[in-house]
Amino acid sequence: MSRLEDSNVAVLLEALPYIREFQGRTVVIKYGGAAMLDEDLREAFAKDVVLLKYVGLNPVVVHGGGPEITRYMDRLGLEVKFHEGLRVSDADTVEVAKMVLVGKLNSEIVQRLNRHGQPAVGLAGEDGTLFEVSPAANAEQVGFVGSVDRVDVDVLNHIAADYIPVIASSASDREGQSYNVNADEAAGKVAAALGAHKAIFLTDVVGWLADAGDEGSLVSRATVEEVEARLAAIDGGMRPKLQACVDAIRGGAQSAHIIDGRTPHSLLLELFTDAGIGTMVTP
Repeated sequence: MSRLEDSNVAVLLEALPYIREFQGRTVVIKYGGAAMLDEDLREAFAKDVVLLKYVGLNPVVVHGGGPEITRYMDRLGLEVKFHEGLRVSDADTVEVAKMVLVGKLNSEIVQRLNRHGQPAVGLAGEDGTLFEVSPAANAEQVGFVGSVDRVDVDVLNHIAADYIPVIASSASDREGQSYNVNADEAAGKVAAALGAHKAIFLTDVVGWLADAGDEGSLVSRATVEEVEARLAAIDGGMRPKLQACVDAIRGGAQSAHIIDGRTPHSLLLELFTDAGIGTMVTP
């Protein structure tokens, strides 16, 4: 047997106990950032999710679309602003976000998963009243950004039995007001409501960095208490991701992971190898 064949067999054998352990488990995957922009990464992600379904896991995809929303806002001459990692959203911003998330990206993700061999169903927060939302606590600063108060797991459980749910991070309240919902928060709340085995957040950095300017300062493992103790001092887009990890674990998920979506097949590397990649948050 050649050295390459030895290596391939070793990879399969390393994955086997993880596949056995995760059989029938729910994994919530937040999909966004660079992994949604590059064609090769989009293909790799779709293949990874389909593989998870084939080997007996129940993947649930929650997606954002920040770079694409920004691109459309720039084309329309709308101001792009962020506050504490959240997109400041007036009525026009919410309309563009909904158009991009639900009308474009959600259907593209569903089509790609279907093409690779597993049926997927696209959802938004309004479908089956999946999300109940209210204005974010800092609504005066961020505008029409919604906070997810409740996730209707009955809707997801019915769909996930046979299909891969693909959820766009938008929602409306009972009065019909539309909100832009941060996809990290949505994924954390979905993972909590489902009692997911794992919540995995794809991002554009190697993971949570103790020093945001130094990729060598990766925090590979932390407890939820350690994250909560440092959360107030964290700025930018990492803050909602870490808060979502806390939400997921406090709600019943067994672990949460922040991984580099710029790396092809990072999802499989995190789930099925001993070393893993990125940051793992545990109870």
